Amino acid sequence: MSTHIPRKRFGQNFLEDQAVINDIISCIGPQASDAMVEIGPGLAALTAPLLAKLDVLHAVEIDRDIVARLQGRFAPGKLVIHNFDALKFDFGALATQLAPGGQIRLVGNLPYNISTPLLFHLASFAPQIADCHFMLQNEVVLRMVAEPGCADYGRLSVMLQYHFHMEKLLDVPPEAFNPPPKVDSAIVRMIPRPFELAVTDLAGLEKLVAQAFAQRRKTLRNNLKGLVSDALFAELEIDPTQRAENITVRDYVRLANALA
Repeated sequence: MSTHIPRKRFGQNFLEDQAVINDIISCIGPQASDAMVEIGPGLAALTAPLLAKLDVLHAVEIDRDIVARLQGRFAPGKLVIHNFDALKFDFGALATQLAPGGQIRLVGNLPYNISTPLLFHLASFAPQIADCHFMLQNEVVLRMVAEPGCADYGRLSVMLQYHFHMEKLLDVPPEAFNPPPKVDSAIVRMIPRPFELAVTDLAGLEKLVAQAFAQRRKTLRNNLKGLVSDALFAELEIDPTQRAENITVRDYVRLANALA
């Protein structure tokens, strides 16, 4: 087949370093019967070694040229391709089909240009996910795993940590890709966590957190003016003179539940 030209609009940077690929597969630990779904298989850097260990692999790929290449390379019963935009794909419906009463495993080198909205989309299917292993921009991974009180801790940290325990596993340099991205990359593992304190209104939590981090240098009192009263801060024993980055996920949930 002719060489595939990476498409900037799809955020395509193809992993080629075999040592890095081997390390990622080792982190994933695929088992033959796993209900596994790869997001953005690209030129099959992860797809091929995954298929060597799995009975079947499902893949979500938006690029029709890549879909054609993959269909020509792998047997349809072995690799099942869903030609969809991952941002609009119903992973919950696929989980119901592949693992009735169970969960799917997600893997992929996620397109960096849509990584944040895609992570939020995937979070909505957390109860039907066993785990995720994703390649992302290192800067995004640091934000995902950041603890309260650190500059990287923000809206992405709070909303994903509500759903998942997350751990950075590997650093991946630009030269592992073709074309090399202009940023460093990393592998992150995401495992859905049982809710220590369940939120009663998820949309309300999302609104609260977005507003709290709207202007990071301002205090909670200023950012949440008109939404949270000083009386409510006092009732929940949350200091309104703190900045958003100093508040734990649990306290954001407590605030959201009180407002709901």
